[in-house]
Amino acid sequence: MNTDSVKQSVIEGYGKLAKSTKSGLFSKLFACCDSTENAAKVGEAIGYSKEELATVPENSNLGVGCGNPSASARIMEGEIVVDLGSGAGFDAFIVAPIVKETGKVIGVDLSDDMLDLARRNAQKGNYENVEFVKGDIEDLPLSDKIADHIISNCVINLSLNKDKVYKEAFRILKKGGRLSVSDIVLEKELPDFVKNSLTGHIACVSGAEKIEDYLKYIEDAGFSNIKIESKASFPLELMLADPQIAKIAKEMNFNVDSEEAKDIASRVASISITAIK
Repeated sequence: MNTDSVKQSVIEGYGKLAKSTKSGLFSKLFACCDSTENAAKVGEAIGYSKEELATVPENSNLGVGCGNPSASARIMEGEIVVDLGSGAGFDAFIVAPIVKETGKVIGVDLSDDMLDLARRNAQKGNYENVEFVKGDIEDLPLSDKIADHIISNCVINLSLNKDKVYKEAFRILKKGGRLSVSDIVLEKELPDFVKNSLTGHIACVSGAEKIEDYLKYIEDAGFSNIKIESKASFPLELMLADPQIAKIAKEMNFNVDSEEAKDIASRVASISITAIK
C-alpha cells in the first residue's frame, strides 16, 4: 500500500461524507454517521459535553472522532491553535470560544469538500477567529513557530508517515507549545487482511500502529513530557457496525460475530496523548 493511493482514498472517502451533508443525509461511509443524533451520542461517548455539542454548527460534528483532544490541551484566551485534519470544523468550533477574539484557530485539511463544508459552517456560526486552509499534515503550509497548541482528532492514524506529521507539528509549535491528540493505536498487531485494506484504512483501523511505535514518533520529533492522558478499548459495536469493516469481513468470509472478531477489536484502542515542545 503506497502513500499516494492511501491519501487519495482518504480524500475521496471523506469527500463523500462531506458532500452527503448537503442533502441533510449523512453518508453510510461510517456507521457512526447515520444521523445527527447518533453523531451526538458518539460525541458524548468520546468525551464531549452536551453543552459543547449543542453550540457547534449543524453538520460540523460528523461523529468520526475518537476522543476530545481539546479537553486536555489547557487552551487559553489569545492563543493560536492548529487543528490537524480539521474536517468539517467540529474541534475548531469547540476551541474558538476559548481563544476568543484575540486568539485564532487554524484548521488544516486535504479534502476540498471538507474544507468547503467547514467554511460554510464557520460562516453559519459567525466564527471570525477560525480559518481553514488546504494542506497535507505531513507537509504543513504554515510558518515555523506560529502555534501555541496543536490538536488532532483521529486523523494522524490515517497517515503512513506519522513521523513526518509529528516533525511538522514540532516545527510549527512555539517553544513551550503543547500537543494534544486523540487517535487510534494498536495493543497488538492486526491480521494482514485488515492491515492491508484500503477500506479498513479509511475506517481508521488498518492505518493504526502499535502504541510503542506511535509514542516513539512523538519522541523522535523532539517532544518531551509525553503523557498518555487516557486509553480505552475501541467499542466493538462501533467497529463491527462500520460498513467499511463489514465490507472487509464479507470479502474474507469473516464472521463478525465470532470470537476472532472480538479478538481483533480487543487489539484496537483509542488514546489521548499530550506533549510539550
